[in-house]
Amino acid sequence: MATPIYIIEETRLRRNLQLIADVAAKADIEIILAFKAFALWKTFPIFKEYIRATTASSLSEARLAYEEFGSPAHTFSPAYTDDEMDEIVGCSSHLTFNSLSQYERFHERARQVSIGLRVNPEYSEVGTLLYNPCAPGTRFGVTSDKLPQQLPSDIEGFHCHCHCESGADVFQRTLEHIEKKFARWFPQLKWINFGGGHLMTRKDYDTDLLIRMMQAFHQRYPWLKVILEPGSAFAWQTGPLVSHVVDKVEDKGIKTAILDVSFTCHMPDCLEMPYQPEVRGAESVELGKATEPLTYRLGGNSCLSGDFMGAWRFDHELQIGEEIIFEDMIHYTTVKTNTFNGISHPSIGILHTDGRLEILRQFGYEDYRNRMD
Repeated sequence: MATPIYIIEETRLRRNLQLIADVAAKADIEIILAFKAFALWKTFPIFKEYIRATTASSLSEARLAYEEFGSPAHTFSPAYTDDEMDEIVGCSSHLTFNSLSQYERFHERARQVSIGLRVNPEYSEVGTLLYNPCAPGTRFGVTSDKLPQQLPSDIEGFHCHCHCESGADVFQRTLEHIEKKFARWFPQLKWINFGGGHLMTRKDYDTDLLIRMMQAFHQRYPWLKVILEPGSAFAWQTGPLVSHVVDKVEDKGIKTAILDVSFTCHMPDCLEMPYQPEVRGAESVELGKATEPLTYRLGGNSCLSGDFMGAWRFDHELQIGEEIIFEDMIHYTTVKTNTFNGISHPSIGILHTDGRLEILRQFGYEDYRNRMD
């Protein structure tokens, strides 16, 4: 097998999609795919068997929804620009403004879509500040004290995003704050979008609690259509990133296996979040144990000094040419890769239910060169 390569496994993907479709039906809500976590458009025929719509945060994502998924996007952007606005509207069914000033500037040009406003309940349990949309000083959403008692007549929905790979119990606590802050405006609305971060395909996620919450919410506000737009949940645990050891180096007793993949280029969330991914056949250990036998840091192949993670304990000495398989590397990684240092993207493949591996895309010099045009 040519590496590096992301391999999305169709069986696991369909399992996630079926769970999401079942939750949506039982909870009487719409769950749509957020492109910010997964935008592999060659898999859209599979997705369209289970869901009807997607969510976009830019003109390119809105076009992907309209042109490749085949339905208008639910679009939100922190800041729309004058030159892109009309095209975004043309690719959207719903369009959410981040601020009242953006609404005032552009709402007349969005008459043919359902207009929403992003709101900030000033509550989130997201622990990593980089991913907390409700942190003090946030650039996202309007707080309740800034809303007029009577909303403009063309605002039909609220969008509220407060989660990141969170459980239903977190949503339950967050929902209390959302209702406390904004329920007084619900009679003026047609829909509410509770954003992403609902990791309902994780094994310990309480889908029954989510369903009960949404059923109770419908009883309180039967006129409101409810939308969720998770990203990670769709592609959670659907496939690995396969790499090779290309060298081994040692300094001060710390052994580093250098791979043909890069954390900064191919797995940026590992450095940003940060989190240490699972490596098949290895045990994650504290970095202080990196000098122990059969224990290695894993290093990327870019020139960034910090392009490494560690440490992992293997049951054997690693050999040059040996495969290193990073589990669960489909969501967010495939949309956030970059060509820093001219390092090529890993190939992208799909392992079909019949066991056939189809290569969807391979990358090379022209992909790097074209980014510099």
